[in-house]
Amino acid sequence: MDSIISLFVLGVSVGTFGTLVGIGGGIILVPIFLLLFQWTPQNAVGTSLVVVFLNAVSGSIAYIKQKKVYYDAAIRFSIATLPGAVIGSYLAEYFTSASFKVSFGGLLMVISIIMFFRTKQQEGKSKFGEEGFTYNRTLGVLLSTLVGFLSSILGIGGGVIHVPAMVYILGFPTHVATATSHFVLAISTLFGVVSHYIIGNILIKPALAIGIGAVVGAQIGAGLSLKVKSKSILTLLSIALFLLGLRLVLTAQSVI
Repeated sequence: MDSIISLFVLGVSVGTFGTLVGIGGGIILVPIFLLLFQWTPQNAVGTSLVVVFLNAVSGSIAYIKQKKVYYDAAIRFSIATLPGAVIGSYLAEYFTSASFKVSFGGLLMVISIIMFFRTKQQEGKSKFGEEGFTYNRTLGVLLSTLVGFLSSILGIGGGVIHVPAMVYILGFPTHVATATSHFVLAISTLFGVVSHYIIGNILIKPALAIGIGAVVGAQIGAGLSLKVKSKSILTLLSIALFLLGLRLVLTAQSVI
């Protein structure tokens, strides 16, 4: 019972932060599963993706009520993520523990550095909801295809790439990018979860315990998003991701 409660609390914490920054929480859960729980990369990815899915659905409902989801982009991007989500789940089987930690940790560090320096620059000034709001649809679809693949093969949900790309490349306001990314996560991770379940990568009990907590945390995170400054969110996230990435790479080197 204590273990279930602990997993539930972990889910609430990850769900709150994940929804607040639009990443679904997988970017935090996978390192925890690898470093603390000592799970295989396949179990870490599959189980994480279940939590990401539940968190994304709960957060999306909250963001829809706040009318922050930009459906023109959300629908296009969701469809674009689907092929990669299925392919990534099968390719995840080829990771060893060390190679996964190096790949995942290196990706975290690169993304965190880009995000940190991007927060020093001005975000997109497009005004969401006004007639004439435009973005590069072709580039957005291409980015989403990549996000779907990385989401499923690494179990991270993909929002960690989607949100910065939508803000700094496509010109979305940060909170709109966060909400729209969450909607896309709910669709893309559903297909990834089904694929990982078929393969046998999901640990059901931990996934449900953490996932239910993430559903609760998603509602908390969506509420906090109305009060927290966008730049502060991205800065804190970039620092946390770099430290997690460095830890994973160093851990992998010790077992090679």
